[in-house]
Amino acid sequence: MDRAKPSAVEGSITAGADFLQLDVGQAPPGGRADWLAGRLRAAIADGRVPVGARLPASRVLAAELGVSRGVVTEAYQRLTEDGHVVGRGRAGTVVVATPAAVVSRLPVPPARAEVFADQPGTDVFDALRTAVAELDLTPGVPDLAAFPRAAWLRAERAVLHRLAPAAFGYGDPTGTPALRLAVATWLARNRGIRVDPAEVVIVAGVSQGLGLLAQVLHEDGVHTVAVEDPGSLGVRQHLRNWRLDTPPVPVDEHGLRVDLLAASGAPAVMLTPAHQFPTGVVLDGERRRRLLRWADRGGLVIEDDYDAEHRYDRPPVPALRGMLPDRVCYAGSVSKLLAPALRLGWMLVPRRYHPALVAAKRMADLGNAALPQLVLAELMDSGALERHLRLLRRRHVRRRDAMIRAVRAHLPGAVVHGAAAGLHLLVTLDGDVDDVALAAAALRSGVKVQPLSWHGQRPQPPGLVLGYAANPTGDIERGIATLAAALRDLP
Repeated sequence: MDRAKPSAVEGSITAGADFLQLDVGQAPPGGRADWLAGRLRAAIADGRVPVGARLPASRVLAAELGVSRGVVTEAYQRLTEDGHVVGRGRAGTVVVATPAAVVSRLPVPPARAEVFADQPGTDVFDALRTAVAELDLTPGVPDLAAFPRAAWLRAERAVLHRLAPAAFGYGDPTGTPALRLAVATWLARNRGIRVDPAEVVIVAGVSQGLGLLAQVLHEDGVHTVAVEDPGSLGVRQHLRNWRLDTPPVPVDEHGLRVDLLAASGAPAVMLTPAHQFPTGVVLDGERRRRLLRWADRGGLVIEDDYDAEHRYDRPPVPALRGMLPDRVCYAGSVSKLLAPALRLGWMLVPRRYHPALVAAKRMADLGNAALPQLVLAELMDSGALERHLRLLRRRHVRRRDAMIRAVRAHLPGAVVHGAAAGLHLLVTLDGDVDDVALAAAALRSGVKVQPLSWHGQRPQPPGLVLGYAANPTGDIERGIATLAAALRDLP
């Protein structure tokens, strides 16, 4: 709801500003702050108001538009919450980031909904990512507008100032010593893992780490890795690409069914114990003890520490790797904390696998680019990354709460799962709903989502996996309303 209501005087005039040729007469009654925030956001996205530009003083713009100053300050506040602008006292309100993508108002071509026409192939996420839509509620996308550009630039300048010429040559395939030390310190402080920096292998995201590990395991005679069900379709595809079978093990409200894992006979299991994808369940204490006993008897655990840092309503859960390092392979990254485009992650494996993992990394790419590694190490060492995480947590709570309110308002029969942590919610639906058809209908209406059935090998209840981190609260509410309309229109 627009907190800045127009007065009777404001409602009786039509005024405009030279700035962006804003015409307040185009604003809907009672929605002037929303209208103004949208116009400013679009101007930032298309470059008319570039990064570094200063917005007009709120008093000046309000006078030009003939509205109360509260309308302008409310719009500026929404852009601040989105991460697009910051207030700098006497320096004014300055643009610091553009939206993650230019929002298209064009109708979605019907062919784009064919993403959901058949069983998802290995290119399905690329197809969904490139599909034109007004709103993207797919999971796994962080708040890209919040990327700490100023802190990154400061860290990069500091690194370049002291960098020796030799550092621009070929380096260690396991990663720069500075980042391996910073990661080891970060894991000890935040995830309860004590590890020698020499054991850390820097990889191009968790996906590459899993691919390298799959090659190592296959060569070691491990041809089967059990996976959670429901569980990530992308992970399953990745493991199968490296010739590993992926039998499903059910997940319930306590996490992975370790009794069924043991009964399956699988020698290894891949799981997300800190915040299970997609259900959001945390592997509870009893299941952890059973899993570690299973591993101690010879099983191998592959731990994807998915969304571990993004927790809101529960205490931190230590990583499994810290409890049984000789039986747990551990993968983490900054893709959900900073940006997937950085392609920076890390792997820890039992010592018997370490030489083979390093050899696979060497043959893959000779090691990640050194400069981004050194900048990330500087962010970690300086405390800037932890400050950024604290900012994200506050913002994510507001957006999560907005999505929960919208689901309750527009989808009253739906059940929300996994709200205590992470960047997404699982919403299961009443009745005999085809969630793939619903996702296709939503895409035709301009909203991207993922159906729960994509992520299950066994039959699942109908549901949607909805990301909230990348969208302002108003867009989240509008997106859920669009989903509800698409659901009502299903045959």
